[in-house]
Amino acid sequence: MAMSKRLGLILGPILFVILLFLPQPEGFTESAWKVMAVAALMLAWWVTEAVPLPVTALVPMVLLPFLDVMPMQEAAAPYASPIVFLFMGGFMIALAMERWDLHRRIALNIVQFTGTNANGIVLGFMLATAALSMWISNTATTVMMLPIALSVIGLLRKSGITITDKRMRNFALSMMLGIAYAANIGGTATIIGTPPNVVFAGILSEEFGVEITFARWMIMGLPFSLLLLAITYVFLVRILHPNNLGEFEGAQAIIDQEVADLGKISVGEKRTLAVFATTALLWIFRTNLTKLLPFLSLSDAGIAMLASIVLFLVPVNWKKGQFLLEWSDTEKLPWGILLLFGGGLSLAGALSQTGIIDMIGAGFSGVERAGFFIIIGLTAVSLFLTEIMSNVALVTIFLPVVGAIALGAGIDILQMTIPVTLAASCAFMLPMSTPPNAIVFASGYISVPQMVRAGFILNLIVILMAAVLAKWIVPLIFGA
Repeated sequence: MAMSKRLGLILGPILFVILLFLPQPEGFTESAWKVMAVAALMLAWWVTEAVPLPVTALVPMVLLPFLDVMPMQEAAAPYASPIVFLFMGGFMIALAMERWDLHRRIALNIVQFTGTNANGIVLGFMLATAALSMWISNTATTVMMLPIALSVIGLLRKSGITITDKRMRNFALSMMLGIAYAANIGGTATIIGTPPNVVFAGILSEEFGVEITFARWMIMGLPFSLLLLAITYVFLVRILHPNNLGEFEGAQAIIDQEVADLGKISVGEKRTLAVFATTALLWIFRTNLTKLLPFLSLSDAGIAMLASIVLFLVPVNWKKGQFLLEWSDTEKLPWGILLLFGGGLSLAGALSQTGIIDMIGAGFSGVERAGFFIIIGLTAVSLFLTEIMSNVALVTIFLPVVGAIALGAGIDILQMTIPVTLAASCAFMLPMSTPPNAIVFASGYISVPQMVRAGFILNLIVILMAAVLAKWIVPLIFGA
């Protein structure tokens, strides 16, 4: 066990006991101070990952009733929040896409479309990775794209261009970094694309009474992700690592062969695609459908659960009893992430119910004029903290505080929480910051200094983009 984990394992309970038996400071009720003790324990374990993150997320369900802060029914209710089921539905669709190799076909067809120019190949891989990452896990997307990218790089090396050639090194670097960064960026486009977005929607709904629909987020998130993706591509292939390779003979043959190996589109792929497309359209046009057919009473979570049920009902081979999804497929579903959401929402509920959120907000009362700089500062904190800790744990801890600061400072809550949430998904500097970063780092084509150099500049770009988004775009879309 790493030293940091050992330290966290011991430090968490020590902080909990010390805070629990210290007299509460002025302004804190007894219940509020107990919640602070629970929060300190969870924070220590989440930051150091002393125990698995989902296990830490179960702490509120045990300690909040035990300390008489709230009954079990209230402490456990957030684990069944509609947001949890929305994300579960997204996971189910992703499992079906992966089971029938639909995600691979979509990715290869995008790459096939972008041509044989070296820079075009990098662009194709980035577009394909980002497009898939909008709907399935960025880890799964990166794992799938990496072997294809390595085979393209291998072809270039077989043509006589060695890894010591600067052009070759730059092409490989751009390809690896492009895939990792695109996997992170793509998830920001949809509310289910990355866990921090789901935590954000849950906390805003449960604690601040603000509903974020799938469609509203996508109207904002898709242009943001496309612009950031374009900037990242230009930065990598034109400024930081230009390869000057031009046309790349043989690359098209590799991609064409990969597509050919998939064979003719299967019944399972067609029907999964139909369910996926229908679900996405229902999410996007839900508000309009509800106005047109009010008796339907649609919700994003309800649509997600409907899609999940349909996946188990639609047959692929009726005689063999084969359906788009079998229950055994759900063994791959990241149940721990769902528990993590529930634990975060439970802790946030306790912070709000005991008045801690109001106290934080009161501390920032009357600083409206410094609002824009507060947004930039909090976004920067979120972005650089997520380089060294789980982005889900970060937003779970940080968002209720940011929301309270926004209320106290007289700033619209969305203008402050949205950039902080987006920043949590944009960790570009270190291999350990996100799974996609770690996966491409393992390829051997990237060094830590190279990733830090590219990531630091992109981090600054993200902070600027998020601040501009908060100042001028969020009010237009959400009516702030």
